[in-house]
Amino acid sequence: MADNKNAKTEFVNREIRARQILIIKEDGSKEGPLNKFEALKLAEEQGLDLLQVGMQDNSTAIAKILDFGKFKYEQKRKQRENKKNQIKVENKEIRLTVGIGDHDMDTKARKAREFLEAGDRVKISLKFKGREIAYQEFGLETLKKFYTKIEDIAKIEKDAKLNTRFLDMYVVPKKG
Repeated sequence: MADNKNAKTEFVNREIRARQILIIKEDGSKEGPLNKFEALKLAEEQGLDLLQVGMQDNSTAIAKILDFGKFKYEQKRKQRENKKNQIKVENKEIRLTVGIGDHDMDTKARKAREFLEAGDRVKISLKFKGREIAYQEFGLETLKKFYTKIEDIAKIEKDAKLNTRFLDMYVVPKKG
């Protein structure tokens, strides 16, 4: 059975299918169980809506009397607030080679430093060209040299590991 994203999750007023409804008032007190039409009449008298919040058993629904428009607005506002407070970490990549020059390494270290200060995770990839793959110790040495340039603000999340022709290492910003 596949999940249906369009499936209705909130039943309001006449959409409630149960015959008996247990009403939870705004102060938390319970009323009922009432039959569906008495519950709807009670909500209409107050100028509010009846929202099903759960099921007690197969025949009795649990519902709240509230202003449904205001309820939906509050939900959307909370979702926006939660989304705004969410921290999104991006993955950035810096590519090196075994024979990289000192100036080039400094430039790439400066860029990695920018990424780390922005709170991003950085993948440092060292590419082996041709027969360089036979001398992996030089690659590890280059990665260590690179890491010493950023170690004051970074910590190693995953140690260097050979992945086909790349030696990959992951670093994340230090906390505090």
